[in-house]
Amino acid sequence: MKILACIPARYDSTRLPAKVLAKDTGKFLIQHTYERACLAKLPEKVIIAADDQRIADAAESFGAECILTSPDHKSGTDRIAEAVADMDVDIVVNLQADEPEIDPENIDFLARLLIDHPDAPMATLAADFQNAQQIADPNIVKVITDCNARAIYFSRAVIPYDRQNAGTGDITHYLRHIGTYAYHREFLLEITSLPQTKLEKTERLEQLRAIENGYTILVGKVKHTCDGIDTPKQYADFVKRYKK
Repeated sequence: MKILACIPARYDSTRLPAKVLAKDTGKFLIQHTYERACLAKLPEKVIIAADDQRIADAAESFGAECILTSPDHKSGTDRIAEAVADMDVDIVVNLQADEPEIDPENIDFLARLLIDHPDAPMATLAADFQNAQQIADPNIVKVITDCNARAIYFSRAVIPYDRQNAGTGDITHYLRHIGTYAYHREFLLEITSLPQTKLEKTERLEQLRAIENGYTILVGKVKHTCDGIDTPKQYADFVKRYKK
């Protein structure tokens, strides 16, 4: 079974412009993510799908394969679908470009979910929360699953709502969604051909398109989580950790 890891990257970013090319560590931010992804054992190769020649030039400088895609895509998943449309691959793992501390073992675990469950078209990851403040943060996505580890819903709101405790109850009852995905290639091309759905646009969570269209998303639980880089402070904190 052929497995590919793909990192979608766009140049513009609202809170941290051109963040994937930030280089205060001596390496591009996306280079850190790429190098971590290359440590995973199951993907045969790692590629970058970019919307800007400047990202492609950076990728070439550190030896990564990069495919230029349309700048008009609304999501990273759409960008990946264009990049792999004509590739001979079975499973595609979608990695976030701004997660330079991603655990390579999580990438393998995610791919393994689809290998072991061939009837599931898509899989993603989740982890425990560290505190109640994270659960209340709308920038951190929550997921609830059924008894077979299939996603019921993803939300920026507190789910489930604990009525007895006025919202948030025991933090062990909550799952933090990690925005890394794996798809069977045929499903990836299918789901990205469908229009954006109401809940997807409301929550601004692209995975809800699959839920609203009745598709299964397997959710695997992992221990290691890493925050994405969305703000100058988060990037500065990462640089400090890296230099240590």
